[in-house]
Amino acid sequence: MFDFFIEQVLGMKWLANFISNIMISNLGLDVMEPLWGSVHFFIYDTIKIMLLLFTLIFMITYIQSYFPPERTKKILSKFDGITGNIIAALLGTVTPFCSCSSVPIFIGFTRAGLPMGLTFSFLISSPLVDLASMLMLMSFFGVNFSIAYVVVGLVLAVIGGILISMLKLDQEMREYTQPVRELYSESEEFNQRQRLEYAKTDTMLIVKNVYQYILVGVGVGALIHNWVPQEMILAVLGDDNPFGVLIVTMIGVPIYADIFGTLPIAEALYLAGVPAGTILAFMMAVTALSLPSIIMLSNVLKPKLLGVFVGIVAVGILIIGYFFNAFSSSLL
Repeated sequence: MFDFFIEQVLGMKWLANFISNIMISNLGLDVMEPLWGSVHFFIYDTIKIMLLLFTLIFMITYIQSYFPPERTKKILSKFDGITGNIIAALLGTVTPFCSCSSVPIFIGFTRAGLPMGLTFSFLISSPLVDLASMLMLMSFFGVNFSIAYVVVGLVLAVIGGILISMLKLDQEMREYTQPVRELYSESEEFNQRQRLEYAKTDTMLIVKNVYQYILVGVGVGALIHNWVPQEMILAVLGDDNPFGVLIVTMIGVPIYADIFGTLPIAEALYLAGVPAGTILAFMMAVTALSLPSIIMLSNVLKPKLLGVFVGIVAVGILIIGYFFNAFSSSLL
């Protein structure tokens, strides 16, 4: 039953077969040809991701209604030390789905006087790890890969927060005087009808904000899967190139997308035989170190602290990538 859930419910193999049958039997198209294979990949992945997106985001935003920023502040204020970093990283899994949504909440936390290490653990975890992305990853890569991504994401968030706290760089924070809007800060007091309306509203807002990145990601994935020779991909990103993890990390940073936009590209790389650690590094670089979020953070972090944050996360991503490449045979 679990395999059926992963393959048919999350993975939607029935949808892939349905689209193949229509293209082959009804339209007489050969899905093994690059052009029609790309069309099949694009249609299947787009429908699949959008269906999962609507369903999972609705479920997760309903859960998020119990953790508005004010309540999250109250919870975090009760902890310090490594316990506080772990709690902050875990709370990041039930908050916004992209870094540019997380930054305003991070600013609110710093203005509330929460310990720096906790706020940075939250900042790293929030766009990187959430329940929806875990289930989406299961649909593409299976249970082991999904769990590995979530675990290493949380570990990176906890260690990153601890290291920044140890460096005592509180004086490197800028005073941010602009108003910070905390969406649905009153949701802690919602009744069930209000929570459902909150989930519906946020789902539509999130989908509206990310669908274009999903379409671009699916398009890039279709091109990689059907037009770029596998030998070329593996020559650059395969096991034989020791710089593969570094390359995808550098490529990922300038890209602005959330976890959902990276999935089709990651899937195409996986199908081409790219090692798991290299795929993880790409996804983490895009979601945790996007250029727009770094620009936003420059409004509240001085250059030294901003550089420390980027450096710690980047080095963590590289370590994770190379570590999992060494053990990828047991991961996928």
